[in-house]
Amino acid sequence: MPRTRRHLTATAALTLLLVAGTATAVQADDDPTGAPPGSSTTSPPPEVDANSPGLKLADGATLAPAKVLDIKSVVEDLSGDERRSDTSEDVTFALQAEVLFPKDSAKLNPDARSRIQAIADEIKNQKAGTVRVFGFTDNLGSYAHGLTLSKKRAEAVHDELNAALGASGGDVTFQVRGYSEDYPIADNGSEEGRKKNRRVEVSFPKSD
Repeated sequence: MPRTRRHLTATAALTLLLVAGTATAVQADDDPTGAPPGSSTTSPPPEVDANSPGLKLADGATLAPAKVLDIKSVVEDLSGDERRSDTSEDVTFALQAEVLFPKDSAKLNPDARSRIQAIADEIKNQKAGTVRVFGFTDNLGSYAHGLTLSKKRAEAVHDELNAALGASGGDVTFQVRGYSEDYPIADNGSEEGRKKNRRVEVSFPKSD
């Protein structure tokens, strides 16, 4: 019996999905044809029935107003210790706790200051008037301990950041908070995920 094969445009096809107004890149499985990258083997698009009830608005329904989707750029260093996220409105730096503090401590490492200085320089460049410094932990230990530790770490980064800003720090309003294990960005079920969740985030608006 002859077999059918689905053809994709590359060894790893990139599909864009629009979910709740956000564009998300999803990498598909390897091309089952084994076609080399850049090959032009394509299959025709699926047929769509324009009269399908599922494509029609219900009586009285209207389309939502058109809007421009916010594009988010994420850059992470090779070690994964620091990540910068940019949108059209904000800049966010996420620093993993291990590069800032000893284990279960809120005392900054000596080499943490250079990273915080770089963030202070960006705050000056953006002329930011409000800076948010939020601390987070993983789910190990009690929630109360994580809340205290994450707040103390956020305060330590705030103090160093304020000092690095110098005279400009007087023009900045800081919001400093600790969130314990709330708002994880990775799965706490593995040490790799917990490491990502133990972090301090510094965010501020972009200048016009």
